Amino acid sequence: MTEVQPQQHHIKLSEESLQKQTTTLNLGPTHPATHGVFQNIMEIDGERVLKTVPTIGYIHRAFEKIAERRPYYQITTLTDRLNYCSSPINNMGWHLTVEKLLNIKTPKRVDYHRIILMELARIADHLVCNSVVAVDTGALTGFTYVFQYREKIYEVFEEVCGSRLTTNIGRVGGFERNFSAAFYQKLHAFMETFPKAMKEFENLLNRNRIFMERCIGAGPISAERAVNYGFTGPNLRATGVDYDVRVATPYCSYEEFDFKIPTGTVGDVYDRYMVRNDEIWESVSIIKQAIEKIAKLEKEFPEQKDIFYAPEADHYHIPPKEDVYTKMEALIFHFKIIMGEIDVPPGEVYQAVEGGNGELGFYLVSDGGRTPYRLHFRRPCFIYYQAYPEMVEGGLLSDAVIALSSLNVIAGELDA
Repeated sequence: MTEVQPQQHHIKLSEESLQKQTTTLNLGPTHPATHGVFQNIMEIDGERVLKTVPTIGYIHRAFEKIAERRPYYQITTLTDRLNYCSSPINNMGWHLTVEKLLNIKTPKRVDYHRIILMELARIADHLVCNSVVAVDTGALTGFTYVFQYREKIYEVFEEVCGSRLTTNIGRVGGFERNFSAAFYQKLHAFMETFPKAMKEFENLLNRNRIFMERCIGAGPISAERAVNYGFTGPNLRATGVDYDVRVATPYCSYEEFDFKIPTGTVGDVYDRYMVRNDEIWESVSIIKQAIEKIAKLEKEFPEQKDIFYAPEADHYHIPPKEDVYTKMEALIFHFKIIMGEIDVPPGEVYQAVEGGNGELGFYLVSDGGRTPYRLHFRRPCFIYYQAYPEMVEGGLLSDAVIALSSLNVIAGELDA
């Protein structure tokens, strides 16, 4: 029997096959590094990002079209599901929009309480963003530490509306009820303990050699390019542009408050991180000023303690629950408001607020009906996320991850 010898295959590689091959990587849509349900189709050469194509639409919920079929009061619950890390700011922005259409001027006590809630929400939003940036660089301690104080903020929200994450705080013209003693107790407790914790968080990361080397130079964007894209909020201010809606077009009596607008220089991950940290301290200062203003107002005018909505909004204001359960007139009035039977005049308004991650705007067109004729949300995430490919192409894959988290892209707002 003849033994079969194995054949010897001599393969000559072509010049083209000897060249480097690239890899297509799907970063998302469900991946812990994206922090939301969206996708980036990346072409990478080793660890170097050559090209990125963002893809959204995985959780699109058609909020705008739903809102155009809902009475004005029922739209509030849609807004706090946009950027759910700072829901009260979204709620207040919507109420301010309707108040602008109805020409309602809220009392100072309402304004000051709104500012307290919005600045608490801003602190919570920035804590999430910056602690997640730290996690993406390998530092978990700061995340677990500051989340305790995010929970304390949620406890304050809970005292106002009974909810924590998606808050549904307030009503057109003010608030649904007066503020309880427990609200002030929890607010003062947070204000006493949080500054020390925030300082420890900064000591852990701000001058940390490893953290700085990971963040400095990662995901940069120039001021000119940021403005061209339509950046707002901390991402714009990190490039050196000091635009802030609270100063440019004040609302809720922000013009009475003294605060700085933190800015960066090169618009990289480290600048965005530092700007948000500085804004947290400014928010703490604003809350302190609001508490002082409320105390002064109630001391000079004791009757102000019972004011929690605008007088001209009385016929839009839902009656207290105890009256609804016991009085027929209050029950009928409650039913008429909830079903949307309020006299909304025709008009066209735009109202913006300084959200946790940029200018959150509401463009509202009314034809006099019980629902908006047209409603558009200006979501800051949707605008600045378009710059993401430009910011990461040419950099490392690891830098692309922290660049994404430092932008604070919230999928619920991006995909609305």
